[in-house]
Amino acid sequence: MRNKDMLLIPGPTPVIDSIYDAMAQETRSHTDGRFTKVYKEAIEMTREMFQTDGEVFVVSGSGTLAMEMALVNTVAAGEKLLVISQGYFGDRFIKLGEAFGIDVEVLQSEWGKQVTPAEVEAKLATDTFKAVTITHADTSTGVVADLEALVPIIKKHGALIILDGVVATAAIEEDMSKTYGHPDYKIDVILTGSQKAIGVPPGLAVVAFNKTALAAREQIERVPAYYADIYNWIPIMHDPSKYFATPPVNLIYAYHEGMRLVLDEGMEKRYKRHTAYGKAVRAGLAAYGMQALADESVAASTLSCILYPDGVDDASFRAAMAEKGVILAGALAHLGGKAFRIGHMGNTTAEMLEKAVDLIGETLNEMGHQVDREKARAQFKAQLEITV
Repeated sequence: MRNKDMLLIPGPTPVIDSIYDAMAQETRSHTDGRFTKVYKEAIEMTREMFQTDGEVFVVSGSGTLAMEMALVNTVAAGEKLLVISQGYFGDRFIKLGEAFGIDVEVLQSEWGKQVTPAEVEAKLATDTFKAVTITHADTSTGVVADLEALVPIIKKHGALIILDGVVATAAIEEDMSKTYGHPDYKIDVILTGSQKAIGVPPGLAVVAFNKTALAAREQIERVPAYYADIYNWIPIMHDPSKYFATPPVNLIYAYHEGMRLVLDEGMEKRYKRHTAYGKAVRAGLAAYGMQALADESVAASTLSCILYPDGVDDASFRAAMAEKGVILAGALAHLGGKAFRIGHMGNTTAEMLEKAVDLIGETLNEMGHQVDREKARAQFKAQLEITV
């Protein structure tokens, strides 16, 4: 890669040369047939990744826009929304819902833990909810949601499932054709962004709706949005030569290449690779007395929130790592200064992660916290071999 730094934050993630090269192509008119062909192919590859029987949307914007598109096109003002929150970004659905006059109720877990199926069952038994949001992996905590347990419960109660896949899509299974114990028990909406496990620079909002979710849009007389109204985008997704809003031409080139790489690797292989990376990083860092906030049984494969041993100054540690070319993210909210976050997804390689684990040990030693780097490397490699 031509990158000078190892960008090991929970997104944006490292961009490889073929994606940079694609992005650097000549900027053409958004109605030029050479561009619209690329855009159409990118849309179809997105459909293949999600395995949806409905519509997919690839538009200029961030993951937050994708959240808004998912919400306003399925839940009307005054209807009830249940937010299952396992961290900072799960909570974001609360403000989004309130902004559009949606009646929001919340189930929040302690940070580092999951909301339990029993809690969801009990809550859904008390009222009728139009939809339930699930953050597949929360970027603040590194906790993954248990879809095998949650989807059947939610669908049994007749609610739509809106899955925030921002830090999960293309790394953790998200198959919209999959059934969870009943032919009708499927994920209805998935949203994501370009800059996480897909491995493309930031700037694209990606959303997929199944037919059930599209039917919910038909029931809403007026969506309180213009750019985020999927009815304005469906004609463009079917024929990108039509115009609604100017697409980010060069970013679509990059996304096309990113999606090609995703599908060429194969979804099952990607899932296994990310699982291996997550377990190996956490095993290596455990040798330094650095424990993940999330227990291994609920830990995401795309990122980890790592608690510092006593006496490690967050700002000094991450600044020292940055000088070594490894960029790590600080923790959010009440964990600020007490933990850091490391991404291990997308185009990241095992060699990069092993080097990062070693440099973390080097930095700890320099800061006066004596640790065994050889042990950390050994535990990293051993776990990687077991998982792969």
